[in-house]
Amino acid sequence: MTAWLDGTDPEEPDRKQLASAVRLSLRTLAAVAPGHSVEVRVPPFGAVQCVEGPKHTRGTPPNVVETDPRTWLELATGRLPWADAVDRGLVAASGARADVSHWLPLVRV
Repeated sequence: MTAWLDGTDPEEPDRKQLASAVRLSLRTLAAVAPGHSVEVRVPPFGAVQCVEGPKHTRGTPPNVVETDPRTWLELATGRLPWADAVDRGLVAASGARADVSHWLPLVRV
């Protein structure tokens, strides 16, 4: 997976490995930024609510971050800065609390 994220291996990891990495990193984000005011979505593998603030309970959350699995893992491992991902349109972040850059990277590789 590391070589794929670094761009030295063009072959995407198998779906099970990719799903596991995304889910584990999302759980890590929820642990380091506990709360329910932001929903971070990485379809098709997972979503978590995190960041202290007003709790969302129904309908579309007011603070949403959504991205693809590769971009999420690049953010989580420090390979891609948050601002660059947003500027390049790789991350959709809506709402006043949707900037989760304070908690990224989750791990440095």
